[in-house]
Amino acid sequence: MVAEAALEELALDWLIFIPTLQSPFKADRRPADGGLRLRWLRLALAGQMRCKVDAIELARGGVSYTIDTVRSFGRRYPGSEILVLVGSDQVPHLPCWREAESLAGLVEFVVIPRPGHPFSSLPSPYRLRHLKGWPMAISSSEIRRRVLRGLPVHHLVPQEVAEDFESLQLYRDKT
Repeated sequence: MVAEAALEELALDWLIFIPTLQSPFKADRRPADGGLRLRWLRLALAGQMRCKVDAIELARGGVSYTIDTVRSFGRRYPGSEILVLVGSDQVPHLPCWREAESLAGLVEFVVIPRPGHPFSSLPSPYRLRHLKGWPMAISSSEIRRRVLRGLPVHHLVPQEVAEDFESLQLYRDKT
């Protein structure tokens, strides 16, 4: 839903989804296998002609830093405007990102509304554009909790992804 809102509101040619290997802010947590997350993105975006998936951060290995990916995209797509979508809950933390001021000079951040996290602003060189969209109370943590408890998630993720979760018995207690 956020992708649809971004494509429409920003009149984007295309939107690239980039799964991270390991977030620098979640070093103590292991995300689901990168190959599985890549598969779920491809399932979720099947038929979406203006949405692409890029495995650059999975292929690079190690901790994923946005500045590295942005620089790589700048070389791959010279002259393109690069926008980075972030939840409104992340805006106050942007100055803590690796090479934050350099990153802020290279991109414009598109802020996605999140319930309980009002829009905030940051001083220059940060450029923020707010997506009107709709505040979404859906989080990956909540989806994982529901899957662990055996509750349905078909209303939170595309049907193909929900079916894949079920077929893999994903996040189920192995005891």
